[in-house]
Amino acid sequence: MTLDTVEKWVRRAGGIGVLVFVLAMYLGLARAAHHPLGRRSGQAPGFVRGSWAFYIPASLVGYGLLARIWRPLPLKLPQTARAAALIVGAPLYFLGLALMLWGRFTLGEMYNVSTTMGAQLYADHRLVTAGPFRLMRHPMYLGGMLAEVGAFLLYRTWGTLFILINTPLLPIRARREEEALAAEFGEQWTEYARRVPMLLPRIG
Repeated sequence: MTLDTVEKWVRRAGGIGVLVFVLAMYLGLARAAHHPLGRRSGQAPGFVRGSWAFYIPASLVGYGLLARIWRPLPLKLPQTARAAALIVGAPLYFLGLALMLWGRFTLGEMYNVSTTMGAQLYADHRLVTAGPFRLMRHPMYLGGMLAEVGAFLLYRTWGTLFILINTPLLPIRARREEEALAAEFGEQWTEYARRVPMLLPRIG
């Protein structure tokens, strides 16, 4: 089997994986739509304040714009470099997607979107500390970082470069969420944050 064939099938599998995550994200927003809104941090835009019906079409527009710049970068990598990018990129990408899905399903109806400007909790919000949240406070953001680096290595398009450049914004979003969680849960959050690292799980 040639490198071109392996690369093609891995990329197709990656496309299916991200579609599964996007579907899981939309279903989560739809399920959580009945929750009354509670505390928020920062200047949360309208869709963060609970308008999931607006977020879905708006995000679809964003995906359409991303598709417009999904063009190969002007890189002519030798076979060895392409093989290395595949060997490193595929595990990062699929591990990142798996971590994002694990976090998403563990959150259940507590899932909501956020931005660097603000985050929104529900009036009946529960602090989720099970599953991957036992290991790190933001498994979905760690998964996103891994997947974004892996996607760039796998696909090497202008679209993946744009996503990669925006990776540093994820910890800012995490801080917005933590502001709301700390205000909502007080000592419970303080104890949880003391025990569990933000992104990188402790070894041992």
